[in-house]
Parts: sequence; C-alpha cells; structure tokens
Amino acid sequence: MITASLRIQLPEDVWMADVSRAFPDATFRLLTGVRTGESAVELGEVVAEEPREISERIAAHPSVIAYQRLELADDRSLAKYETTDTRLYAFVEASSLPPEFPIVVEDGWYELDFTGTRAQFDRLRAALEQVPRPYELQSLVETDETADLLTDRQREVLEAALREGYFEVPRECTLEELADDLGIDKSTASGILRRGERRVLAHVLTGVRGERLRESEGVR
Repeated sequence: MITASLRIQLPEDVWMADVSRAFPDATFRLLTGVRTGESAVELGEVVAEEPREISERIAAHPSVIAYQRLELADDRSLAKYETTDTRLYAFVEASSLPPEFPIVVEDGWYELDFTGTRAQFDRLRAALEQVPRPYELQSLVETDETADLLTDRQREVLEAALREGYFEVPRECTLEELADDLGIDKSTASGILRRGERRVLAHVLTGVRGERLRESEGVR
C-alpha cells in the first residue's frame, strides 16, 4: 500500500489556476465536489487577507455558472458553486483514482493526496506523464500489504518450515521433526501450516487479506 502527496501544476486555462495566480498568497481549499454531467458542484474555501475580493473574482469567472457565498469572515470565505470546468474529475477518472478531499490550491499548483496500491500509483504517474503536466512528489510511504496476513504463530511456523527445508523438493525436514523443533505436537503443527498456507495462497491468487480470512476461521 502506498500513501503519497503530490504537488501538480494546473493547466494555464483552468479557472482555479487563473484566480489562484492572481492571488498567490491565498490558499484555496476544495472541500468536496461532485461531477454532474457537463459541470461540477463544489464546496470551496478561501483563506486570505482579502477574501471578499477573491470571492467576487470567483463568482465573476466565466467558468463559474452559479455561486452562493455561505460565509464571509475577515480572513476566510466559504462558498458553494457550479463550474463547467470538470478536468480535475476527468483526470482522476482516467487514472482510476477517487479524489481525496480537501484539495489545496496555491498559486497555480494543487496538492493531491493518494492512498492505494503500487499499480494504482503507477497508473497515476503514467497519467501525469502523458499530459504532460509538471508535478512534484512531496512524500511517499510504502507499507507491507501482507503485514496483517498471518497471525504471529502462523508466521513463526511457516518461517521455521522454510528455514528447516520443509518446503524443499525433496524435503529436508519432516513434519514430525518440524513439530519437535517448535516444541508442539505433529497435528498442531500440521493445522497451523495448513491455515497459514491457505492465507498466503488466497492472498496471492484472489487478493483476500488476513482480516477477512480471520473472520471465517477465527484467530489461530
């Protein structure tokens, strides 16, 4: 599993790029949004010294066809609006990514948080390179997808079996010898091995994770 944060440059003709470059010190937050056919309805927040001026600039932009200001304070405005510019949604759909809100925009660049598999992340990078659109990878953390696949006991027995040559052809260790080495009886060793092997095979062949297997068999 990969968790990443990217900073991506908006196309010059996107309305948010236009407005955010006009007010480079302001922070724009797309709190939520949904594409509805040819337009998108969004809830957006502006944090700036002069939020009213920015709010009026957004409302007057040709790409914004409806605008309702919900809140205005000295340093913040909140509004619901409809825009005909749906390229952000087209981009995330093309890269098989649901957008993770809030999406932060500053001075023509937006920050996109990503959580998904390595394959999904590779598709995202491919989509960015096909545009092509300048981007910066701010952070990336990759975790072991199989960390919760096995119980501690199953991992211990499988590691011992692998270490002692139980899976070699021909076997270098019998089940009885493995059980003696672990200090358990032969039937217990056999049961733990079977359940551990089943989990590994189910994950590799079908993608089923440890949590779902535990629900059906109980923690062993």
